[in-house]
Amino acid sequence: MSRPYQPINCEFHDVLEAVATGGRRVPIVHATAGAAPAVVVARITDLGARDAVEYMHLDDGSQIRLDDIVSVDGIDQQAFSPR
Repeated sequence: MSRPYQPINCEFHDVLEAVATGGRRVPIVHATAGAAPAVVVARITDLGARDAVEYMHLDDGSQIRLDDIVSVDGIDQQAFSPR
């Protein structure tokens, strides 16, 4: 069973949309099942929701839950207050 989704701050969501619109490959740090966060460098191709969970879709075909994101392009999700 997967863990419940924790909605992200709307202002951080706006940051993700702006990065996606810019079309640049950016560093994305995200939580993993392991102990250490993972870092990927990719282009955000889409943001969407499925089964009440929001995802970021990347140009390599992978997807990341938005509540797993630590930072995107050096912008830390924790810098934004919770919803």
